[in-house]
Amino acid sequence: MQILNLILDLVFPKRCVSCGKIGQYFCQNCKSKIRFVENQICPVCQKPTITGATHFRCWTKYSLDGLISAVYYTGPTRTAIHKLKYRWVFSIAEDLVNLITSKINFKNLFPKEKFALIPIPLHPKREAERGFNQAEKLAKILAQKLDWQINTAILKRIKNTKPQTELPAKNRRKNVIGAFKVTRPSGVFGTNFILVDDLATTGSTLKSAGLTLKRAGAVKVWGLTFARTAPFRLS
Repeated sequence: MQILNLILDLVFPKRCVSCGKIGQYFCQNCKSKIRFVENQICPVCQKPTITGATHFRCWTKYSLDGLISAVYYTGPTRTAIHKLKYRWVFSIAEDLVNLITSKINFKNLFPKEKFALIPIPLHPKREAERGFNQAEKLAKILAQKLDWQINTAILKRIKNTKPQTELPAKNRRKNVIGAFKVTRPSGVFGTNFILVDDLATTGSTLKSAGLTLKRAGAVKVWGLTFARTAPFRLS
């Protein structure tokens, strides 16, 4: 695999996603323009929380237990996500995961509990059209780096929803109601999960998927995204 990557780098050299400079997807100058998330927010009330954990007063049996994002969806990171999703620059996924792990200390955040990663699934029709699931690519690399389990089959999207970015915020929650289904409840009951996606806009998709897992018996469900929009509004 390393030899193949070297050959690909020679034939198709990496270029900075922002300025086009050859060498890396984020040159040093453009990397300095990346806005890292300094203040995580409670996924329920939207107010600051140090670790991203849902406030005790906001927590319910079926809510997300927390939500963390590494960067804001702006500048170089916005371009990088577009290149991954729409230009099929798959190798950029590793650089995105490196940004996640450089910002988020998972050992400190989850020192005791064991979590399994679940990439937010695309509807089969949407995945067939695109040819891949960008959340799955990110989750697989992250799982390797953290030596965590990943499950890509236990949660399915059964509703071919409209892309959230095409809808006003007030319609996004309704758009994803009933969008997901657990395929094997016995594999969910009593387990902790982290839902992985590339981008959080309103958080509705993550909350809908989390609700589905909680109803099937999951103990804890967190959301993790590479980026989030700024300002971030949940609905």
